[in-house]
Amino acid sequence: MANSRRIAEALERLTFENREADFHHHTYDEDMQQYELVQRGDPRAPEVGRRMFEGPTTGSLSDDPVKNYQYLFVASVTLACRFCIEGGMPSETAFNLSDIYIRQVDRCRDVPAIFDLRDAMMRDYTARMQALRRGEAYARPVLRCMDYIDRHLQQPLTVRRLAGELKLSETYLSSLFKRETGVAVSEYIRRRRVDTARTLLQYTEFSCVEIAEYLCFSSDSHFSRVFRAYTGQMPREYRRANTRRHWSGSEGE
Repeated sequence: MANSRRIAEALERLTFENREADFHHHTYDEDMQQYELVQRGDPRAPEVGRRMFEGPTTGSLSDDPVKNYQYLFVASVTLACRFCIEGGMPSETAFNLSDIYIRQVDRCRDVPAIFDLRDAMMRDYTARMQALRRGEAYARPVLRCMDYIDRHLQQPLTVRRLAGELKLSETYLSSLFKRETGVAVSEYIRRRRVDTARTLLQYTEFSCVEIAEYLCFSSDSHFSRVFRAYTGQMPREYRRANTRRHWSGSEGE
C-alpha cells in the first residue's frame, strides 16, 4: 500500500515536471511504426528506428546516460522480438537473438556504442524478416528444412538426417530444395554457416578455432578456406575489418 502511494506520488511529480519542461514522449503510434516496419522487413526500419531512439522524445530511465540507453535498448529489442514473432519468425530464433543483443548491450561502455548496436539489432531483425517474406513462396517442406538447418547449425547435417527428420525421401528432398531455392541443400548449409560465422566474428569474442568447432567445420583451416571462398577474406581479416567499437577483446587468434 505504501509503495503504491509512492508510485502514485512519483507519477504525479514526473507528469508535472514534464509538463513544466514542455516534454512529451513520442506517441504510441509513432513508437510502434518502427517495429511494424521491422515486422514487414521494410529496409526503412533501421533509419526510422534510429531517429526515434536518439530523438528528443525518448524517455529518461536513469541519470546515467549509458544505463539510460541500455535500459531503452532492452525495451526496444523486446518489442522488435515480439513483433517479429507475430510476423512469423520462429519464436526460438527471435528470443535467442534478443538474448544475444541484451548480453551485448550490457557490455557497452559508451552511448555511441549502444547506438551502433541498436542499428545492428534493427538491421538484423529486419533482414531476417525480409528473408522470411521471400521464403513464403517456398513449399512447406523446404521451409521446414531451412528452419531445421538454422536451429541445428552446431550439429552435423546431412541430407539423410534432414530427410529423416522431415519424413521425406532423400531424393525428393534434394530435388525439391534445389528446384525451389536454386541451390543444393549442402550449399545452403555452407552459406548459413558462413553467415553465422560472420556474425560471431563481428559481435562475439569467440576465437576462430571455437567458431569452426561450433559450426561443425572439420578444422580451423577448413573453416578458413570455406569462409574465404564466400567472403574473399580470411576470418581474422574479416574480424579486424568489421569488429564493432564496443568489443574490446582480442582478435580471436
